[in-house]
Amino acid sequence: MNPLYLIFGPIILSALTALMGEKRGGTVRTIALLLFTGMLFYSLELLSLLPATGYLDLGSYLPVAQFNFELSLKVDHLSVIMLILTSLLLILVTLSSWTMKQATAYFSLLILFAGPISGVFMSTDLLWFFIFWELTLVPMYFLVGVWGAEGRIYAAVKFFLYTHVASMLILLAFFLIYKETGTFDITLVKESMLASPVLIWWLLFVGFAVKMPIFPFHTWLPDAHVQAPAPISVLLAGVLLKMGAYAMIRMVVLMMPEQSENFAWVILVLGLVTLFYAGFMALYETHLKKMVAYSSISHMGLVTVAIATLSYSGLSAALFEMIGHALIISPLFLIAGFLHHKTGSWQMGDMGGLMQKAPYLSALFVLAGLAALGLPGTMGFIGELTILIASIKTYGFWLIVVALASMIGAGYIIWTFRRVIYGEMSETVKKSDFGMNRVEFAALVIFALLIIGFGLYPSALFDVINSAFASLAPQGGL
Repeated sequence: MNPLYLIFGPIILSALTALMGEKRGGTVRTIALLLFTGMLFYSLELLSLLPATGYLDLGSYLPVAQFNFELSLKVDHLSVIMLILTSLLLILVTLSSWTMKQATAYFSLLILFAGPISGVFMSTDLLWFFIFWELTLVPMYFLVGVWGAEGRIYAAVKFFLYTHVASMLILLAFFLIYKETGTFDITLVKESMLASPVLIWWLLFVGFAVKMPIFPFHTWLPDAHVQAPAPISVLLAGVLLKMGAYAMIRMVVLMMPEQSENFAWVILVLGLVTLFYAGFMALYETHLKKMVAYSSISHMGLVTVAIATLSYSGLSAALFEMIGHALIISPLFLIAGFLHHKTGSWQMGDMGGLMQKAPYLSALFVLAGLAALGLPGTMGFIGELTILIASIKTYGFWLIVVALASMIGAGYIIWTFRRVIYGEMSETVKKSDFGMNRVEFAALVIFALLIIGFGLYPSALFDVINSAFASLAPQGGL
């Protein structure tokens, strides 16, 4: 299949489905599900075609010879893993949104999101990468601003402004690269001589630090998570945050290794601050979804610490943690949103005794929560353990402090269990009906199976992940 279909096909399809009218909402939902399933199979096909190391060239399109600018599409293990993760999450988000109101407009925007996000992971041209990235913000803005809670407009505008300002820094860095090398091709920039590498590194680092986000650029995320509908929170945490981490690895660490080594201590310090600051904020929270949001930021701090090792093992651990975090945080957001929909409250103090009223839902929440705090047998344990080992190997035994974050995580997760799942049943829970649509419940079960499956057999994932950084293995670092 021509890879352009994967990028521009959904954009055209989105416009067509948006014209189908609200009465065809079920049809648009089915089209979205089929499209995302097709994306998943195409991504798996790409995985089977990849060389052991390096890129698989998918061709160059839309050339502008005068400016040495074209849509160059290449994928390697890192980008294909992100394509698979995105496709899988879009399928599960569709299932989780099965009863969403204004279905035609909602699923048309999800379809629109699928096109540029594929371009982000497939393009090796910096300018096209930027264009696709900005296009992903448009459907996300409307999904938060239209289907969100009471403060949705404020959250959507704040999300857009923060990420757009960060994008301007990134765009400035890209044009500096073009000015100094004469190319936007990411595969050529690493080998080119840059006249102002330090300035470019800082522009890229700050820009992508906002996108991840890491302290002190994180303040847009809790508002966006709290106001967004639960399935869109899954996309925010599982895809948009991972785009930031993907770009941090691809364009900061791998494209500019020398500057990254010089400023590795900056990445490490900000990662540690994010890890502990967000962990303590989660411990303090009584708002269920905001607690999950700060937990998500804390885990991105852990990913940042792994990136700061600049090593083969550290980057592999970071990628495993990114995938694990996406699969673990998603059911937590979905269940938090479901509980708010049923009880009308976000306060954990209003939800005691849920296990007695909704045991299966509570069991899934407990499983995801235990995975988030790093229970052995789940993906959370493997991700945190491998990051801890890689960090100590690079920076010494003092980085055992990373393990303390798990203790903070255990604090806010177990405290949440005590207030929401166990204890005496609250009046709010007694009066609420927790019946869930079977399709939406099936999505939660799939998340649970993946969390346990990759937790028990991490090698199935690591075999692919390690190939993403195989070229770094002989040196053990950059």
